[in-house]
Amino acid sequence: MRSLRADPAPSRWRYRYQRLMLTPGFRRTLRVGVPLALVVLVSGGWLAQESNQLMLQETAQHLREQFENRPEFMVAGLEIDGADADLEAEVRAVMPADFPVSSFDLDLEALRLSVSALDRVESARVRVVPGGVLDVSVTPRVAAAVWRSRDGLWLIDGDGIFVAPLAERADRADLPLVVGEGAREALGEALALTEAAAPLATRVRGLVRMGERRWDLVLDEGQRILLPEEDPVRALERVLAIDSAQDLMGRDIAVVDMRNEARATIRLNPAAAAAFRSLAEVRARQQTE
Repeated sequence: MRSLRADPAPSRWRYRYQRLMLTPGFRRTLRVGVPLALVVLVSGGWLAQESNQLMLQETAQHLREQFENRPEFMVAGLEIDGADADLEAEVRAVMPADFPVSSFDLDLEALRLSVSALDRVESARVRVVPGGVLDVSVTPRVAAAVWRSRDGLWLIDGDGIFVAPLAERADRADLPLVVGEGAREALGEALALTEAAAPLATRVRGLVRMGERRWDLVLDEGQRILLPEEDPVRALERVLAIDSAQDLMGRDIAVVDMRNEARATIRLNPAAAAAFRSLAEVRARQQTE
């Protein structure tokens, strides 16, 4: 009896398996997808436990602190440029109190804004320079005038922004004095008037803002020049031209009123007015006789 020969052809399932193994996508899934799925499954189960989560967070925090506190990232000191002793003390008050500190713990923009918010600071730059130094460069405000308010004397810059309080007017006699509501807002005009009044500089006592719309220039001996709301510099220059030619402000005059451009008026002091009236009366009697 003859033996039956085995069929060399693969079975249907083996044939399908071989075809799958010849498919690149299936082989990639077996090599990568299945191990990755196992890793994700095991990791997810491990991370599902709260104790493991806390341990992982503590480890990450510890590694981060170790990295941030490395010597090359530490800031050991503070340098302030462009400030006098008083302003430097104000700047140090808003800077970190304890050094060394990690540069990762410094919010440079927030520090810059804190320094810029100081009254005496016009602008500031904050940066960490090589050597582990926090460098603060400030541009201080420059006082342009003295403003007398109800609360006392203040130094203000050309934009009318506070610079610092002032104890005595004599401490900054080199700066013009401005008084009145709205004086700070119109400081640019006041400075222009101060410059125009240079021929009378030794006699000028200050500028008073009247009704928040115009200026009075106050001289010594109580004399005043009342300036108009529009183009006050030109009106002042007219007064100075008359003074240069006729010594107007050297006479016994209380007020020069320039508010009406078409008709400037002069008001004498009481004694001078009384003398003028007496002289007018004498002349009137002489004419009637």
